[in-house]
Amino acid sequence: MPELPEVETYRRYFEETCLNQPIQDVFVEDTKLLTTDYDLLVASLRGKKFIATERIGKNLFVQTDGGFYVHFHFGMTGDLAYYQFEEERPRFSRIVFYFQTGYKLAFICPRKFERIGIVENVPEYLRKKRIAADALAISIPTLAATLAKKKAFIKPVLLDQSVIAGIGNWIVDEVLFQARIHPERLAASLDEMEVKHLHEAIQLVLKTAIDCEANYALFPERFIIHAREWAMSPYADAKQHLLCPVCHQKLQITKVGGRTTYFCPVDQPLEMT
Repeated sequence: MPELPEVETYRRYFEETCLNQPIQDVFVEDTKLLTTDYDLLVASLRGKKFIATERIGKNLFVQTDGGFYVHFHFGMTGDLAYYQFEEERPRFSRIVFYFQTGYKLAFICPRKFERIGIVENVPEYLRKKRIAADALAISIPTLAATLAKKKAFIKPVLLDQSVIAGIGNWIVDEVLFQARIHPERLAASLDEMEVKHLHEAIQLVLKTAIDCEANYALFPERFIIHAREWAMSPYADAKQHLLCPVCHQKLQITKVGGRTTYFCPVDQPLEMT
């Protein structure tokens, strides 16, 4: 599932390829992917240009020279592909923007959970959808004030997009490990120093993932994401990725808030010391 790092990669890709080109037409294979009426979407975009991008959490907003934005939500498997010739068109290109330059941008939607539509006002949209500050932009005081009100486990609290935008399941596990916080600690129980460490861990994990362009194999050995076995282990020992990179005890796998959770029971104790 595209998380904040992947969407940030898409945003940068969009900026490098698609800005300042007049849109000739828009192809939509399935109108169920649209959050805006098809005729309105096409009529609004013809002749317009994409001029800037903004990412909030997992949401990509692309500004047009018409004063409105196009909102991309990548669902579970969404992707973008910029190409020139029809024979290069990727599979599952359900929505295609045709530029007057002859190039195209495909919004790839394999499982049709992706969505696209026009947004007139981004802050208003975020308020309506209850999407909080972006995880890379949230301040320590804001994070502390929000967590202090939450008498629930820290993991599901951080997964709540109305608390902080852009943190998905593997990211929260990594953040909590780097901050040495148990996923079942009550959010309101975190002290000032723990919130500071949590904020630092959010920055570390997200910036590392973005720098690696979400290529899990390139993540540092000190990350526990390798235990998920989404890519080849960076370790020579075939089983070392299943151990805590700090204390070398076996990582624990459980369910927290209904989500599969990886953590170290030694370095992330539930009881405060």
